[in-house]
Amino acid sequence: MNKKEREKYSFEDLLRVMEELRKKCPWDREQTHESLKKYLIEEAYEVLEAIDEGDDGKLKEELGDLLLQPVFHSQIAKERGAFTVEEVIDTLVRKLIDRHPHVFGDADPQEVLRNWEKKKLENRESILDGIPKHLPALRRSQKLQDKASSVGFDFENIEQVFDKFKEEVQELKESIEEGDVKNIEHEVGDILTAVVELARFLNVDAEEALQKANDRFIRRFQYLERRTKELGKRLENMSLKEMDELWLEAKGVVG
Repeated sequence: MNKKEREKYSFEDLLRVMEELRKKCPWDREQTHESLKKYLIEEAYEVLEAIDEGDDGKLKEELGDLLLQPVFHSQIAKERGAFTVEEVIDTLVRKLIDRHPHVFGDADPQEVLRNWEKKKLENRESILDGIPKHLPALRRSQKLQDKASSVGFDFENIEQVFDKFKEEVQELKESIEEGDVKNIEHEVGDILTAVVELARFLNVDAEEALQKANDRFIRRFQYLERRTKELGKRLENMSLKEMDELWLEAKGVVG
């Protein structure tokens, strides 16, 4: 491809660049579908971060990085003789048209939705099929519980969810007393599942809630680090009581 800068590059330019990189760049040439898996996940999360920050410039850049992933995978597939990016696009467009007969035809939107849900169930052995196993654990748990709830497998009220949570905590305490390492992990998993169930009942996205809690922890801990330096101290030499006092201070200052 000509190295001369253009006023604006096109999707076709992207495909040509990708093809050339696969031929001439040692790193790009050695990549496989498997080696790229982690980058697909990372780029998706960077898009989410840009959305949360409300930064359109960053969002534009991160969407480009995310777009590179299907283009990269399609080029690898093309080299294997499996499929091309044009076939990926063709499949996608056909799927979109097929799923929206109320837009590209004269079907009733509500009837389309009912038929779509029915069609999905007909093509699956279990109502839980179709939920990606690589989703973050909390989000996957909430989706699994939503699916089970859709056929009536659910608690009746929030008090039952709290009771279940207390039950799981008690079972964890018993496992700890027994020193059963394997069962401790099992019970911790059950507690997390109960917490997700609680979030679902309260219409809270468990994954989003934990991410925001992580952000709060970072803000507060970094405040604690700054204040420690201002006081001429080192965290590792401070007592837990001193750190707790600064932590409470951080909650009031940085939220």
